[in-house]
Amino acid sequence: MSQYLIKKFKIHKKDALYLVCLFFEELKKTLLKGKIIKLSGFGKFEIHKKNFRLGRNPKTGKSILINAKKVVTFRACQKLKKSLYNIS
Repeated sequence: MSQYLIKKFKIHKKDALYLVCLFFEELKKTLLKGKIIKLSGFGKFEIHKKNFRLGRNPKTGKSILINAKKVVTFRACQKLKKSLYNIS
């Protein structure tokens, strides 16, 4: 992304890296607040809560309890999906 900014807007590498880091930091802050991030023509990011569940240790076969956790999910919009399918 920073390379694109450097070429497109003819800015210094340091400034481009700062802008990219700033963008992702804002994404992170928004997700931590529990909000959904929608990027038009791209998709959406959101936090999903996973409940406690019973799992199995693959080495021992013993049942274990897997703690509840939050995960970030991304869902691509139809426009992005269609453009990806058209790539050969």
